[in-house]
Amino acid sequence: MNIIRIQAGEKIYSSNAYLVLGDWKRIEDINTLIDVGSDPRIVDKITDMNTGIGKRKVEQVILTHSHSDHTAALAAVKKAFGPKVYAFSPHTDGVDYILKHGDRLRMGDRICDILHFPGHSDDSIVIHNAEEGDLFVGDTPVIIQAVGGTYDQRFRENMEALCRRNIQTIFFGHGDPLLTGAKQTLMASLRIIRQTQELPDGRALRQALSIERLK
Repeated sequence: MNIIRIQAGEKIYSSNAYLVLGDWKRIEDINTLIDVGSDPRIVDKITDMNTGIGKRKVEQVILTHSHSDHTAALAAVKKAFGPKVYAFSPHTDGVDYILKHGDRLRMGDRICDILHFPGHSDDSIVIHNAEEGDLFVGDTPVIIQAVGGTYDQRFRENMEALCRRNIQTIFFGHGDPLLTGAKQTLMASLRIIRQTQELPDGRALRQALSIERLK
């Protein structure tokens, strides 16, 4: 699976988008765009890329959630490339297919799992390529660095399930991907969630934060 990160220009607030191709760009591979961002110039960037002979540049789009910095360029992408569009929420204009937790889609030359992961938003999903360990998280806050947040039981269970998977790299909606130590980082985040949920009151929380600062 070949993953190409597409970034917006400096003057436009936008998410990362990821163009996923097969390693050999075969006809049967599914050219997939994860998120589209808010910069319509993404169309020009993709048009200039080699995405395979005799294939549409983008055959499907998967939206990690419906916030505008991830979706605003969808109309331009659909007009240019005519892809099928998948999302968990039906409330974004241009969505063709509604995803469910546990769905599997071919992206490039791999089959990937769709996991509903509310936290950043109710319609957030993460996308996992189990074979190679690639994880696309959109804005889902899977990297947690300090005790004291608010995490419900479902979020904890989702993190526990994620930590049982093969995770080698994490691709975020904003910022650079995490290319090394991804599984260890997720496990550390899960430990912080567990510590936070086990704190009995505010006094214990202050003690825990003091301990963290001393480490």
